[in-house]
Amino acid sequence: MGASEPVRPNGRQLVIGIYQNPPKISVAADGMPSGIFGDLLQHIAQQQNWQIKPVSCDWAYCLELLRSGDIDLLPDVAYSPERALSMRFHQTPVLHSWSTLYSLPGQPVAELADLAGRKIAVLQHSSQHLYLQHYNGQQQLPLTLLPVQSLQAAFNLVAAGQADAAVANHLFGDLRAAEFQLKASPIRFDPVALYFAVAPDRNLELLTVIDQQLQQWQADPQSFYFQTVSRWSQPGTKVVNFSLLKLWSALSALLLILAGAAMYWFWRRSRGQLQQMQLELARLTTILNSVDAHIYIKDRRSRYQYVNHKVAALFGRPAEQIIGHTDSLFFDAKTVSQLQLNDQRVLTAGERVVAEEINTMADGSQVHTYLSVKLPLRYANGEIYALCGISTDITEHKQNQAAIHQLAFYDALTSLPNRRLLLERLEQAFSLAGRISCQGAVLFIDLDHFKDLNDTLGHAVGDELLSQVAGRLSEQLRKSDTLARFGGDEFVVLLPELQPRADLAGQRVELLAMKLMDMLTLPFKLAERSYSISASIGIAMFSDAGNVDELLQRADLAMYDAKNRGRNQYCFYDSTLQAKVLARASMLEGLRLALSEQRFCLHYQMQYHSNGQVLGAEVLLRWTDPELGAVSPEDFIPLAEECGLILPIGAWVLQQSCQQLASWQTDPLKASWHLAVNLSVRQLHDPSFVALVTDTLQQTGANPANLVLELTETQLLQDIEAVIGKMQQLRALGVRFSLDDFGTGYSSLSYLKRLPLHQLKIDGSFVRDLLDDPSDEAIIRTILALGSSLELHVIAEGVETTAQYLALKQLGCQQFQGYLLGRPVPVAALSSAPQIPA
Repeated sequence: MGASEPVRPNGRQLVIGIYQNPPKISVAADGMPSGIFGDLLQHIAQQQNWQIKPVSCDWAYCLELLRSGDIDLLPDVAYSPERALSMRFHQTPVLHSWSTLYSLPGQPVAELADLAGRKIAVLQHSSQHLYLQHYNGQQQLPLTLLPVQSLQAAFNLVAAGQADAAVANHLFGDLRAAEFQLKASPIRFDPVALYFAVAPDRNLELLTVIDQQLQQWQADPQSFYFQTVSRWSQPGTKVVNFSLLKLWSALSALLLILAGAAMYWFWRRSRGQLQQMQLELARLTTILNSVDAHIYIKDRRSRYQYVNHKVAALFGRPAEQIIGHTDSLFFDAKTVSQLQLNDQRVLTAGERVVAEEINTMADGSQVHTYLSVKLPLRYANGEIYALCGISTDITEHKQNQAAIHQLAFYDALTSLPNRRLLLERLEQAFSLAGRISCQGAVLFIDLDHFKDLNDTLGHAVGDELLSQVAGRLSEQLRKSDTLARFGGDEFVVLLPELQPRADLAGQRVELLAMKLMDMLTLPFKLAERSYSISASIGIAMFSDAGNVDELLQRADLAMYDAKNRGRNQYCFYDSTLQAKVLARASMLEGLRLALSEQRFCLHYQMQYHSNGQVLGAEVLLRWTDPELGAVSPEDFIPLAEECGLILPIGAWVLQQSCQQLASWQTDPLKASWHLAVNLSVRQLHDPSFVALVTDTLQQTGANPANLVLELTETQLLQDIEAVIGKMQQLRALGVRFSLDDFGTGYSSLSYLKRLPLHQLKIDGSFVRDLLDDPSDEAIIRTILALGSSLELHVIAEGVETTAQYLALKQLGCQQFQGYLLGRPVPVAALSSAPQIPA
């Protein structure tokens, strides 16, 4: 091997990343790289005996694959100092390029400052993207960048009006702009050199080979390199659009006419010129056979007089076996009928016809869609003697359109209409109902306890259930009805054009709701087992709402009302539901304001020992709203739990309680008093709860032994091991725990003995009926015995009468709390004087 010959890693396989950026790089029909970079690489690979394995990817993913080493070589990469840190380039650039802004006519962009407030589509992670981000940051220009995965996607956004302009290299833009009816701006920026790139520590020998080959090519103006660049830079390499196709059809027909005339003229002129004429005809035939379209001529009786190679390949016959025959030999009857209609418009009326034609072969084996351009061929006197047609196969394009439509308007799992399509149909149905005075309805269907199925059997089984539910629901509906998957386990049924009378329409809707519920309760076959489920259905009639948004909202409210009533039932929308929702929203807003402005206050209810000693008090949260007045904790605490405000509210209560404990520590009479603070479910399961209590005690200086945290049995049902762990951490600090409402939940004795409890609290419901119900007396006696055996203090709450107090004391209870001993009051009204009955 001579010193000037390139290094040859013979026979190796190269994994090449290819993204769509014609004419520089693209994926050919056989999956191999095409375009300028693609052709150059294949030529080098053939010389070096490299085996190319193409990997198709969008630009951002190609970069990721290169950096991870999953591909060996990436064509068409613009050099930048930043990229040089994560990849390597050869020395000799393949091409130089610059970028241009493309926009629709009527939206001119003369300079970058014109982009203020505009939306710009740009290839994600491209050099143009980085440039505009940097420019935007430096100039403080208020423009919005819309990152896309391909330059074609960028042009699509501008053509669809979803972006004001798109940034593309001039090679791609000049090639494709006209297809999208875009115009290039005079702005030129981001000039770059383009290379092949490899990962930093791999395949560096490939760059050496490429460099040597590029240097040889670029030194010779007649080399393969310049031929390739010239070929791909020609306008003929552009993607044919329908307008160009129409122009080509006219030109082709003209060429055919001229060819016929030329043949006759040369024959008359001289037999000696016959060879020249045949040469011209051969050239014309070569041109027509090289066009990626089906070109043909039919006489006035629709018999083929000329076909190019594409037509012959379609029919599977040589041209001589097609000439003289009509379409009835090749296509089915329906196709022939449609073709004849279009042909007669050309041959009889002299029209120029542009139409989509769906053609089915005679044996039914193939169905293709063509964009056909047909125009008449005339004699000099204007008489039509034939038609010329050019038909381009757009089957794949139509299939892609159908696939895009399916993705945009249908749910991928169930193939039902999705939310977008439902809203479109609902708008149409709602508008029609107003014009023709008919009723309609929406049924909002939510599967009960669907989350339990996902958690126990897995999401794959859950998806199978949703598919089967969709099938069952569809079977019960009319063709005019719409069943849509609204999201998750929610389905919506649209029933348009019902009876004008609301009562009669409501009866029909109710019957359907009953049928759907009964059908859904039948067992489903899932994962080789039988599974039963129910559904809650909310119904809203068109007359219940003024617009589509209100209608869906009210059907949703009715569905939640059905769930609140026990599930597995249907409910019609009721105006009282809306009142409840508005009241809830008003209370929620008031809660947020009360938290930010500290409108809450604390009351304290004293707790006593039977010997008259004050033990401490329970902290009770109170809220008085300027508009709502005094709001019961039974109303606002569950709402705070649901919306998450209970965490900051609980932190405030804990802070205030610990500050109060700290202030009592300086008073000899109150230094030993404890404060019992109720915990919410969310607080107890919050990951930062232990840290919150620890920090609050340290900040306030409160004695941890005087802080009693009250939790209920229901709070122990979820993640008991984590709860025990948190309790043990706080117990180690000295904090004590009381189990509130004991006896009303489902505590397991095995867990109870593991909990670091200090106290059990007898629920007030047992105390209330203690004197009348022997069962309550037995329960209290059991709780007291359990507390004694576990060495836990037991306190009875809800003590309201002297008789209750004496009965509890006789049973052995020694700690008490209730209205008899003192109502909840502000801290200033607390008394250290005993209030125990004699």
